[in-house]
Amino acid sequence: MSGGVHLVGGGWGGDRRVWTAFTAEAAARSGRAWPRVVVVAVRDGDEQEHAAKLLAAVETAAAVDPVVLALREGDRLDPGAIPADVDGVLVGGGLTPAYADAVAPAAARIRALVADGVPYAGFSAGSAIAPARALVAGWRRLGRPVLDEEVAEERDELAVVDGIGLVPFAVDVHAAQWGTTSRLLVAVEAGLVPHGVAVDEDTAVVVAGGATRVVGTGNAWWASPAAGGVLVRREPGD
Repeated sequence: MSGGVHLVGGGWGGDRRVWTAFTAEAAARSGRAWPRVVVVAVRDGDEQEHAAKLLAAVETAAAVDPVVLALREGDRLDPGAIPADVDGVLVGGGLTPAYADAVAPAAARIRALVADGVPYAGFSAGSAIAPARALVAGWRRLGRPVLDEEVAEERDELAVVDGIGLVPFAVDVHAAQWGTTSRLLVAVEAGLVPHGVAVDEDTAVVVAGGATRVVGTGNAWWASPAAGGVLVRREPGD
């Protein structure tokens, strides 16, 4: 990928650092006063409200010119709706399986844009669907609980689907707040995903130039397979 991939773990705490690199990257490739950013919101009736709240968070870092693509759950994103001259792509939060289904038709289009240098930012669900194989939901593995059912996102068994294909590792979100790190660990141990990172709220993992860094108030919890289990590494934000 040529453009940066910015994976925000959710949260409305107002830490503008999680958006600074994304908006700076979009501005650097833009010939306009404000970079043009596509905002994808997939919700159950509050699409415009979510997009507005997300833009307010982003604009604590820098002003952008938004192109809002608001979809109801069950709708599909038309790749042609994404302008050719876009400077950034931002995919919001909500029901993660609904985002995975909605964005799937435009995955190749988004990959091509990022390969051409356009930065991508995900917020919560938008981060979870960024990988090649996306861990999108579930609270049990082979019938055994691994997470609170309240945050299972309407699935029983752990669900892994094709994602956009921007990063090779799985991403779970709201890690410290929802306890989703345990879901990621089980998915890695079971071989459902090769390795991954669970990202706290108000925290972002930035993937750019072949390297990763963590910014924000929380932590990123990296998980990889190891002999007899899973190796976990905590990386605090800066």
